[in-house]
Amino acid sequence: MRHLKTEEVKELTENYLMNTYGRAGISLIRGSGTKVWDADGREYLDFLSGIAVCGLGHCHPRVVSAISEQAGRLMHCSNLYHIENQALLAQRLVQGTPFGKAFFCNSGTEANEAAIKLARKFAKAKHGSAKYEIVTALESFHGRTLGSLTATGQPKYQKDFDPLVPGFRYVPFNDVSAMERAVTTETAAVLLEPIQGEGGIHVADREYIRRVRELCDEVGAVLIMDEVQTGMGRTGKMFAFEHFDVIPDAITLAKSLGGGFPIGALLAKDEVAEVFTPGTHATTFGGNPLGCAASLAVLETMRKERILEHVTDVSRSLFEKLEGLKEDHPQIVEIRGMGLMVGIELCRSSDGSGEAPARLVYSGCLDKGLLVNAVTDTTIRLLPPLTVKEAEIQQAVDILGQVIGEV
Repeated sequence: MRHLKTEEVKELTENYLMNTYGRAGISLIRGSGTKVWDADGREYLDFLSGIAVCGLGHCHPRVVSAISEQAGRLMHCSNLYHIENQALLAQRLVQGTPFGKAFFCNSGTEANEAAIKLARKFAKAKHGSAKYEIVTALESFHGRTLGSLTATGQPKYQKDFDPLVPGFRYVPFNDVSAMERAVTTETAAVLLEPIQGEGGIHVADREYIRRVRELCDEVGAVLIMDEVQTGMGRTGKMFAFEHFDVIPDAITLAKSLGGGFPIGALLAKDEVAEVFTPGTHATTFGGNPLGCAASLAVLETMRKERILEHVTDVSRSLFEKLEGLKEDHPQIVEIRGMGLMVGIELCRSSDGSGEAPARLVYSGCLDKGLLVNAVTDTTIRLLPPLTVKEAEIQQAVDILGQVIGEV
């Protein structure tokens, strides 16, 4: 098959696709592990992983094999019937966790929509119709459908889509006092990211999360952790909430769950999950045999290749190298994050003029063959595959050092 050249793809994109993305000027056509190649044959080191989607790297052989085999048997089956892969995946996700039941969908946005609906239904069933408010954090990101967009505490994403869904309150992240004021007897749920991804890689404080858990218990609210980006080993544990010694009532998953194939999930404790009954929530494609086969392969690979232990080891090396880079480059204000979810905070020019520094570093890295993400004007986000090797970490840090020095 002859692939179109980058300029040909760009022309088709401009002519026929809605302009909803600020796309880089490359067209990727192939990937393997931490490497991807564009339509013009250039190689890149991918430290973004499709925004944390390709957790095992691009085209992991076990995932490719599972998808290929399942595609030859049965790709789709209505949820009107029992689905073997779906049942097995639910069992393997909840076993050994505080959760009892799973619901499958196709994305993180859908998982958060399901969580919002579940929390409101649970609140009404247990406490009455007056209990419906959802508390979320400023600078959070929970998706782009109307409910998850309303939950997202960033006005820039909500602009021109009002009126939004009523019943949401926003508080500053890691602000215990603000959370104490926001949570009332009308609160149905608190929805939080353990690490804010789109907000700039900000890690929740342990005491903050513990206090939120206490507040939810006091008023009978559901605590939901959005683990769409942090889940599936990204932080060195299967789920990021495990770092905080706090058990949420529900978590949402997607991104790395399918190893590159679209699938999302909501996991919840039995007492919360039981309010979902036939007809209360559904999806046509969620939990299809193909997506569940991919996810089963991801879980099996994580176990066999000891991915969690690997993430713990290489993330330590990554942070050490980045801290060394910070010592050499005063433009770097802070290195923050957990596991292989890292933010590099850059300073602006003293007078605040000029282009956003993170955008300049992002462009410079792209030119040198490194894929990263400018998640804010001043924050570079790193999300390498969980399988990344020490030599690849060194290569990425070297490129970052060159680019930051030039910028």
